[in-house]
Amino acid sequence: MSTASEEDADDASVIRRSRQEPEAFAAVFRRHAPDIKRYVIRRLGADAAEDVVAETFLAAFRQRDRYDLSRPNARPWLYGIATNLMGRHVRAEVRQLRVLERMGTDPVMEPFTERSDERLSAGASSRALASALAALPRGHRDALLLVAWGDLSYAEAAQALGVRVGTVRSRINRARQKLRRHLGATESVIYVSEEPVHE
Repeated sequence: MSTASEEDADDASVIRRSRQEPEAFAAVFRRHAPDIKRYVIRRLGADAAEDVVAETFLAAFRQRDRYDLSRPNARPWLYGIATNLMGRHVRAEVRQLRVLERMGTDPVMEPFTERSDERLSAGASSRALASALAALPRGHRDALLLVAWGDLSYAEAAQALGVRVGTVRSRINRARQKLRRHLGATESVIYVSEEPVHE
């Protein structure tokens, strides 16, 4: 397969091919590694991000024979692996949020301003928000940030977390309520658009 047609193929096709030709899996890495790295940096900081991203794609490569080929887009699967791996770094995530709380600015926001602006309200990098995010239960934070920072749909977040869409919706609603309480009803919070229900 030529590089051009390889780049046009969906993830499932590339993964299917990689089962016979392992080097083909590099296309999945090229396609998704930058977004996953940005997401992990936002949550854990740059120090842990390299390791988590490398571990994510190594795990994905090893599990590619079990990938559900009926799912053309591997993003939820990869974000799910990354989120599970980040579970080992909860202390680092909370520490990262506490740094943001103290400094008042997101140390990794600058390179990603354009995308962040699409997903975050003006107050997203505020100290209060960082404090509120750090205080959320891990499951709520995972669901919220997969949608807000990972740019996944509710259905994709559910797939990534291995839970039902209703569970993601419930966790995000509860997270938003807690953030509102923490920030005050008039403060802006992370922007998470509501999606129509297609369960």
